[in-house]
Amino acid sequence: MDDSIDEEVISGGSTITVEFSGGAETLFGGVKEHIVPLDGSKIVLLEEMLRWLRDHLLTGDAGLFLQENTVRPGILVMINDTDWDLMGETEYILQPGDHILFISTLHGG
Repeated sequence: MDDSIDEEVISGGSTITVEFSGGAETLFGGVKEHIVPLDGSKIVLLEEMLRWLRDHLLTGDAGLFLQENTVRPGILVMINDTDWDLMGETEYILQPGDHILFISTLHGG
């Protein structure tokens, strides 16, 4: 997929909840939970949502959250309380009402 986001794909309609924990929220202005608009009439992949988050909500260094077209190693992703590895990772098709949780396991020391 290309790096551009189609504004018509993620706009209006239903929503999903995106939550950040374990320090990942510091990359998003310190806000732990965001309600993200989702057009329920179109297929929206998690990969597209990651780009939308980068372009619209990310306030910190993108390299601490994303690596290529996915989240960087050290960030766990849960889709409705299930590990995203079991859900298709970036190819998961978002559904209205989904809860996506990003947990950073990156710690200095």
